[in-house]
Amino acid sequence: MIFEMTTQFRVSNMEEGQKWYETLLHRKPDFIPHEGFAEWELIPGCWLQIAEGIPSEGNGPLRLGTTNIEAEKDRLIELLEIDDFEIYSRSEVPVKWGTFTDPWGNRLGFFEYLDKSEERERIKMIIGTKDS
Repeated sequence: MIFEMTTQFRVSNMEEGQKWYETLLHRKPDFIPHEGFAEWELIPGCWLQIAEGIPSEGNGPLRLGTTNIEAEKDRLIELLEIDDFEIYSRSEVPVKWGTFTDPWGNRLGFFEYLDKSEERERIKMIIGTKDS
């Protein structure tokens, strides 16, 4: 079940990049979990992230929220024959995540909330269901 998404762009100077996106979006970030990273929830369940780093050509990873990242990973490896990918987490970030590419080199991925009660609340708020 996919219920949320994020997209990320890299900026070579975080201070300048954050200021530019604050101007673009008319507000400060909703979440800054650590240095060199900021997020805005553009609409419920749709997040724009900026991260300090070397800008890449094309798009940044588009990550979709899922309730079971391992199952989705296994499903895509089997059905779409994507390359195996690592699942990451950091203590200050409330999700675990992984990134893969499509056959054309576009970067995609999944993320999963670590706190399942938070996950259920997000699903209810975004898609209006009581069951998850």
